Amino acid sequence: MSLEYALVPHTTMSESVEASSLPSLPVDQYQSASCPTVSAPRKPVRLQERRGSNVSLVLDVSSLSLSAVEPMCSISTPKETILHLLRTSTRPLTPSQLQTASEETSKLNTEYQKIPPNVVNPAELDIPGHALKDRYKTILPNPETRVCLRHPAAETGGATEIYINANYIKGHNGAPNTYIATQGPMQNTVNDFWEMVWQEDSPSIVMITKLKERKEKCELYWPEDEGSYGRLEIRTSIANECDGYTVRDMVIRRDSESRLVRHYWYCSWPDHQTPDCTGPLLRLVADVEEHRLSFTNPGATIVHCSAGIGRTGCFIASSIGCLQLKHTRKADVLGIVCKLRLDRGGMIQTSEQYQFLYLTLAHYSQQLGDTDNSSGSPNPVQTSSTTETGAESPAKT
Repeated sequence: MSLEYALVPHTTMSESVEASSLPSLPVDQYQSASCPTVSAPRKPVRLQERRGSNVSLVLDVSSLSLSAVEPMCSISTPKETILHLLRTSTRPLTPSQLQTASEETSKLNTEYQKIPPNVVNPAELDIPGHALKDRYKTILPNPETRVCLRHPAAETGGATEIYINANYIKGHNGAPNTYIATQGPMQNTVNDFWEMVWQEDSPSIVMITKLKERKEKCELYWPEDEGSYGRLEIRTSIANECDGYTVRDMVIRRDSESRLVRHYWYCSWPDHQTPDCTGPLLRLVADVEEHRLSFTNPGATIVHCSAGIGRTGCFIASSIGCLQLKHTRKADVLGIVCKLRLDRGGMIQTSEQYQFLYLTLAHYSQQLGDTDNSSGSPNPVQTSSTTETGAESPAKT
């Protein structure tokens, strides 16, 4: 049976909000709360209006004790409903429909606000001490898809040592572990980051943030020339400047084995905003995909910004959308973002980023020279339904 789809809109914050200012989510955000029984209201006591009355007014406040106050009834959306919505929402668009939709910013904002964030409740992550490894306290990895470190020191050190704030992300056509979305490394997680690169045999690292944007966004985690990071040795080649991003080849060595990983640093994405044009992002997407295809059996491409959900989500969604257009001549932005949030909550942090994603894919379809005979009117949003939710949206960092 179909119910009306009405979710509480997201709260939009920039990626530079510190963790201390981010609101915590309620523990029961995905559980239905039963409404308390409401007793019949008492008849109000009226004051004497006759002048000169000697009647005393006595206020009985005994019923206002904290134990007698009725709690407010909150309505939340069951977790199963949210997951079903994210799995089934879809809106595939032809190039001309995509072009029309990219210009309808108000409709896109409405569409975006209805996508459940699927953020992780801290109670779901039963890992002692994990907060020391989280850049933002409300941006946590989804337990079902989180990356676990498997090197010997981590496995003997317990749950805290194998923890890293990162998630596997499915790629085009649901291909497993195509990407890893993670936060920008911190001073105390740099070695963990490189262990993940080695463990996953990643061909590429895509960095979409400056090291500092008013406040620190990411620790400098690679050496200018050579350096040691735990049990790994890293050697960096000379950087090549491209249009909007920098490319470095890095050699990772452990004992007698060495591997090559390519580092893409897209630092021209402005803080609190979206890029002025889609060209550099589309070129970066094409460059990273071409490099990935040069490997016979590539590992996951690691993508990070600061929190690992905003600009990271835009890059991954753009990559998947470009492959959809290339292979099917349609792009399903709504479906892409919903699937991303199944793997890592909060992916695509703002309505502006969502609109920029539509615009990016509309421009890519033009580059492909795609045309179609449709009327140009986008298909109606096809979603499952849910009840209103009282759960807070995730803070934007």
